[in-house]
Amino acid sequence: MTTGLTPLTAPTEARIREIGSAEILVGIPSYNNADTIGHVVRAVSVGLAKHFPGHRAVLVNSDGGSSDETLAIVARTVIDFQHFFISDQQSILHRIITPYYGIPGKGSAFRTIFEIARQLKARACAVVDADLRSISPEWIELLLRPIMEKGYDYVAPYYLRHKYDGTITNSLAYPLTRALYGQRIRQPIGGEFGFSGDLAAHYLDQHVWDSEVARFGIDIWMTTEAIASGARVCQSFLGAKIHNPKDPAADLSAMLMQVMGALFALMEQHQMLWSGQVGSQPVPLFGFPHEVGVEPIHVNLERMVSHYRQGLTDLEPIWRQVLASDTFTHLCDLQGTSSTDCRVPDELWVQVVYDAAIAYRKRIMPRDHLLKALTPLYLGRTASFVQATQGLTSTEAEQKVEALCHRFERMKPYLVERWQPPTLKPAAPALLHHATLDAGGTHG
Repeated sequence: MTTGLTPLTAPTEARIREIGSAEILVGIPSYNNADTIGHVVRAVSVGLAKHFPGHRAVLVNSDGGSSDETLAIVARTVIDFQHFFISDQQSILHRIITPYYGIPGKGSAFRTIFEIARQLKARACAVVDADLRSISPEWIELLLRPIMEKGYDYVAPYYLRHKYDGTITNSLAYPLTRALYGQRIRQPIGGEFGFSGDLAAHYLDQHVWDSEVARFGIDIWMTTEAIASGARVCQSFLGAKIHNPKDPAADLSAMLMQVMGALFALMEQHQMLWSGQVGSQPVPLFGFPHEVGVEPIHVNLERMVSHYRQGLTDLEPIWRQVLASDTFTHLCDLQGTSSTDCRVPDELWVQVVYDAAIAYRKRIMPRDHLLKALTPLYLGRTASFVQATQGLTSTEAEQKVEALCHRFERMKPYLVERWQPPTLKPAAPALLHHATLDAGGTHG
């Protein structure tokens, strides 16, 4: 059975009718996460009982067809709230465990969560990954309270990470999003978010659910769409993010293609908004920033440089089509001699990204070919960043990321001039929901 355009199972719809309504909803997308999801469910349950007593809350597990014990663990996980100084009266939490339909991927899982939130008329929502090891009950407060009490529509996570963790965020997603839309959201693809029920309904109404967004590009899409819709955005400090280890080398090309493809597609959709945006502004940060221990990240510098140089040779015809002639010339001129020497300075990297975005828009070749061909360039930039920061602390390396962001902002005219005729004028963003914005204050 379906409601609107979002398919839900008959048992799920029956459960929604049984619950009726909820003020708060927390979603957990999952796929074979039996090792960790019990911890996540406990953290969510304790967080809701401790920080939002008296509020009607629902936990939704949107599962992609797990073949392990994931669903059973969600169903049977119980918490002895007395150990957390919480009375039983505070601990009522409804649960919905449901499969999702559509294109396999995190976005389709989120779509189901958004639909359930809409039907339950939830006021504040959050989503957290099922493989988190560092989640605590305080995360739930930090993701939901800015919406419940401060009138925000979107809460992005703010983590402390090792200087070589999240390199796609550091070199691409954060600086490009910041330069385009003027909001300094440090982790636009962080994975954990808070959002209002109104924003969830807005997401559902967008025509992206049969696209790659439904598969993998959901995080950057949610962040960008929140900004573009005129939503009030903020961040919450969550400390360290520790999750099940992933092999970055195995999934790097696919993840880069997903993030970069979503970024470029959103640039096309929102060009009238970002083309007139100059500079950027800080985004409010809730929580108590503190130093945390982060997991060390091993980087194989020699392998990255080797892939980059191989790309210079094998992909030269494609890179010459994608990049401006002086951009490609500079890449060739800056080749080092040793097996670990690679120089792709900030200005050159910004040119590469902006050239690639323009080539994507012009469809000079199949877009998946273009995106795949950018992986060696990204590895070259990452190797260059590693070389420049080997002797620095993560705090000092963060200053390098900040410098790259300023370079993206200063060079934005390079992008705008080549993207569209200068006669076009940007349009103001449409307000997401006037009633909520009027009640919660203005966009400061």
